[in-house]
Amino acid sequence: MSVSASDRAPPLIASELQGEIALVRLARPEKRNALNDPVVLALEEFFTRLPESVKAVVLHGEGQHFSAGLDLTELTERSVADGVSHSQNWHRIFEKIQFGRVPVVTVMHGAVVGGGLELASATHIRVAERSAYYALPEGVRGIFVGGGGSVRLPRLIGTARVMDMILTGRTYSAEEGQAIGISHYLVDNGQGLAKGIEIARRVAKNAPLTNFAVMHALPRIAESDPAAGFLTEALVSSIVQGEGEAKERLKAFLEKRAPKVVQKR
Repeated sequence: MSVSASDRAPPLIASELQGEIALVRLARPEKRNALNDPVVLALEEFFTRLPESVKAVVLHGEGQHFSAGLDLTELTERSVADGVSHSQNWHRIFEKIQFGRVPVVTVMHGAVVGGGLELASATHIRVAERSAYYALPEGVRGIFVGGGGSVRLPRLIGTARVMDMILTGRTYSAEEGQAIGISHYLVDNGQGLAKGIEIARRVAKNAPLTNFAVMHALPRIAESDPAAGFLTEALVSSIVQGEGEAKERLKAFLEKRAPKVVQKR
């Protein structure tokens, strides 16, 4: 299954189904998978038309890089109103990924820069290969982040680090990115996609309502005041555990038909 912004244009992203997971690949390797409006709209179309059978998605990039960020050829003369509209369109589409129907695992390698880092930060689990590096070069380009980076990235790595990245053009290596919280998993080069698929398959086995609660409720609880957070947690917990699938899974555990949690070595 392939998705493109136009039937007359070459595919900007490509996708395939593997059982309960879907793989979607940024497919502009000649542009280091730079993001432009047609690519972002193609992502929107992909996530909007995601088959009901899919329970998790793996996002990755073709070629040597995940994404080198905004395609700067898009930066034509715009009015302030046009610029606001353009940024809000990206916000809307990235939010559809972050607060969508299924969890998204991103596999990062090579450049994860600018808009590419903003896209990755809108997903739920991030796997980095050792070739990955991270930067926000907007400062040296005379621009500012516009794909939600000023909202999501400070929550991942802290406002002070984001300020430093934009003001100085600082680049973080894969190891540094793992240490500060950009990635959840760090693997050798060439192993990222296999790891991403492994994680997505594990996530797809969860009860769908549990995954939905983690994606939609958990971030909002974490950002609320404690009293509202505790109440919301109690309500969501009660809703989730009241589902038939949750009851069956708990019964299987009590009857020793489900695996126990053990430490992996």
